[in-house]
Amino acid sequence: MGLVRLRIKEFAEERNWTLREVSERSGVNYSTLKTYARSPGMATVDASALLKLARVFDVLVEDLIEELEES
Repeated sequence: MGLVRLRIKEFAEERNWTLREVSERSGVNYSTLKTYARSPGMATVDASALLKLARVFDVLVEDLIEELEES
């Protein structure tokens, strides 16, 4: 199974938003968002959280996800 990294920090920084602001704007729980933003690679991600984040950043879901090489 491949791993993915979410580009939350990059999109937040482009908008000068904190993770707390992203959480408030998107409705994604702050602790979940923090985990997603800091994780170097995850096997699973909540699809509804991805949709909320894509909407708040006004990007495609695919833009949020970075596929990591399997080692």
